[in-house]
Amino acid sequence: MAPDPLSIPAGVRFVDIKADEAGQRLDNFLIRHLKGVPRSRIYRLLRRGEVRINKGRARPDYRLQTGDRVRIPPVRRAAAVPAVGRGEDLSWLEAQILYEDGELLALDKPAGLAVHGGSGVRLGLIEALRRLRSGHRFLELVHRLDKQTSGVLLVAKRRSALVALHGQLRRGEVTKHYTALLQGRLSRRKSLEIDVPLARISRPSGDRVVRTAADGRPARSRFRVLRLFDTATLAEIRLHTGRTHQARVHAAYAGHPIAGDDKYGDRGFNAAMAALGLKRMFLHASRLEFKHPSREDTLRLEAPLPPELEELCKRLTQAQAQDHENL
Repeated sequence: MAPDPLSIPAGVRFVDIKADEAGQRLDNFLIRHLKGVPRSRIYRLLRRGEVRINKGRARPDYRLQTGDRVRIPPVRRAAAVPAVGRGEDLSWLEAQILYEDGELLALDKPAGLAVHGGSGVRLGLIEALRRLRSGHRFLELVHRLDKQTSGVLLVAKRRSALVALHGQLRRGEVTKHYTALLQGRLSRRKSLEIDVPLARISRPSGDRVVRTAADGRPARSRFRVLRLFDTATLAEIRLHTGRTHQARVHAAYAGHPIAGDDKYGDRGFNAAMAALGLKRMFLHASRLEFKHPSREDTLRLEAPLPPELEELCKRLTQAQAQDHENL
């Protein structure tokens, strides 16, 4: 039954979920339907209950079902986000902020943006952020993400916060979760634990790579199945340590390299995923958990899977269904 038009605030929209839209997360659905609206604003709408599913509240990770009715409130839209590295307008970066207080902020770093300038990169994320927040005297990266990796990235706004968070990282008190598409199928019945030391090695060309090595630094990762496809696995990777390229090298060591990884991946698998539209490495820093540097509470910061990666999963599902029909 349709809602009474007289009881609906101006600008409110209702979207009925069709079968081909079912299965996606609510936050990703809203990001697509509210283009130009900062993600932080979308998450505030969810926290306040302004977005409703079948007249009830819903979490950002709720998976939409066929027949669900989504209430979308009127929201002011921001200007389109410019391409990374182009122009001097950095207002788009403000929209990537997931959390901020007086001591730290967390960003949803886009893929393709280096965290630091240098080595041919004119402007990295931290330089862009310092330019955007020119009134702040102190802004420093707490940790790093590879250029082609998207997701949660922490920045300290005070030196005391930086020291405290670095201490947590050294003691293994920061929980890091990634989402990755892996080659092949992992067993659904159990998680895969990789406890293999890693070492950085310089090639004659000057390029640095990471390899498994008995005398390397301890490194431990845990892989858990999220979704199985015929030729790939969507997995959650929990890093118990924070070595350079750890998720990528451990995935390759296990025989399940990450899609789109041009350094440690499989060329044939990468080509197959590229044919389905993948234009980046399928590795996303989805969640960070740590103690606030000056309070006792634990922060859990999440960044939804980017639309282009959700779209690839959708295409894998469609290709798989088509293959099964042809059998």
